Amino acid sequence: MSFGKMNKFIEIKSIQNVKDEDGFSTKQEITVARVRGYREGRHGSEKWANRTTFTEATDLFIIRAIPGTKLSTDMTILCDDENFEITSIEDVKGKNMYIEILAKKVIQNG
Repeated sequence: MSFGKMNKFIEIKSIQNVKDEDGFSTKQEITVARVRGYREGRHGSEKWANRTTFTEATDLFIIRAIPGTKLSTDMTILCDDENFEITSIEDVKGKNMYIEILAKKVIQNG
């Protein structure tokens, strides 16, 4: 993946329970990472046709691996002012260089 294709700013967030000074627990979005990456929307290519039987993902994200950071499907992505739920995470070719993330767009009601 060339650096020129990684032109989107991607923010990966986690929702965690945080205790305030009075000891009450509240849910808060914590930014895990801010990275540049590649985003590809779902379209009619053969690659996406093969994925449709396995996932409800609407977008594919590719980012460089982040040393010391464990990504999970409990996290969300913010890209281009749109929120995405992560449905799967895969190490591309098992080389720990790039991470492929399939995500489903979250549509806000209101």
